[in-house]
Amino acid sequence: MAATYAFDRDAARRLIGSDPAAARLRVEMLERVLERAFVIPGINRPVGLDAIMGVLPIAGDALAGIVGLYLVWEARNLGMPKRTVARMLANVGFDTAVGAVPLVGDVFDFLFRSNSKNLRLIKRHLDKHHPGTSVIDAR
Repeated sequence: MAATYAFDRDAARRLIGSDPAAARLRVEMLERVLERAFVIPGINRPVGLDAIMGVLPIAGDALAGIVGLYLVWEARNLGMPKRTVARMLANVGFDTAVGAVPLVGDVFDFLFRSNSKNLRLIKRHLDKHHPGTSVIDAR
């Protein structure tokens, strides 16, 4: 028996759009996947694909860094100040460089969440310049 999946066209349109609200949804979703996709049982610590990819020496951290650059690209498209975009680039670069160090980098990826830091910068910009994009979270 084949599984059927409902496809929400409205949700897809909200994610694909070029408006700030769509960008907010995309960066929030990506940050969740990269930093908080799973919870480690026992310690109840969220971990995402960034830390998991970091287990692969050099290539995993490079790939995580490339994916993290997508948040910076979205920030640039939102018209964020160059100084803030540079700070975001520094966050990704620092995370990628230190994360590439064997063993120490794995612990660092677990603790330093560059994508979460960058998401906070984007949200601060959106809340100030595009207040209509804010979403009430019922958690």
